[in-house]
Amino acid sequence: MIVVGGTNKVTFGTGILTERTHAVFRTKHNSPLRYHYDSAATLLFELTLRSNIVEAARALSQSGAYFADFEHSFCNPVYWDRTREGKFRLRSGASPHDAIQDIFANGKAYAFECSMAVIVVLHKGLLDTIEKHHYDALFTDLFLFDENAKRDLQLIDRRPIQEAVAGDILYVQNPDYDPAIPWAKGENVVMLDDERFFGHGYGLGVASAEDVMTILNKQRLPESTVSASFTDRFVHPDFAYFAQWTRRRYNQPLIAKIGDWIHVEKI
Repeated sequence: MIVVGGTNKVTFGTGILTERTHAVFRTKHNSPLRYHYDSAATLLFELTLRSNIVEAARALSQSGAYFADFEHSFCNPVYWDRTREGKFRLRSGASPHDAIQDIFANGKAYAFECSMAVIVVLHKGLLDTIEKHHYDALFTDLFLFDENAKRDLQLIDRRPIQEAVAGDILYVQNPDYDPAIPWAKGENVVMLDDERFFGHGYGLGVASAEDVMTILNKQRLPESTVSASFTDRFVHPDFAYFAQWTRRRYNQPLIAKIGDWIHVEKI
């Protein structure tokens, strides 16, 4: 259940929500868990960012960026320095937002594995949701590496998996993977809005859950009987934290509380 400022009675006028954002709202509002928001504006920010994460995932799938393990990763040296471990650090003097945009505009200059791919997607989704100058101020020392992402993107762990919605990052584990293929251990995927997922590994792109499992299962040990499967954990950015940087960008709707109801309407 979604609770905004102490009430679960929230209505949206025509044109406020898209089909995608309405589906996320409906799913969370019908959940047995309680999702608390300090304001309708914060809720709208989350719905917008989730939608932009989905768009970013689809865009990365079409960017031409290659899959590679860390040992064989590469990047555009105009914007990034590649570390000895195969991670990407923002080049001195480069703009954070230009560096992220370049991955999508110049994908064939990049190769990375699935955990970095979902980090790139989250950054692009956030960049498309807040002001560029705010994004640059937040990520002056941008380093595309999973441990840094937990802090920089304020990632929050959630469970159970049944609560995941579009824009969440899930993990598919493959317990009996072939040790000769270490990247077959699992796949980080972005949940999209049509029962499909984006995964960068093996050139997967946009695929069904069954497709993801099938590809990973082909990389198991010969005697394995344990299928790849989703873990019961997913992550997403701290939407409430980042919502403070969106106030001026969008024409804010009219938000009024009448009795127990919060009404959100276009001005």
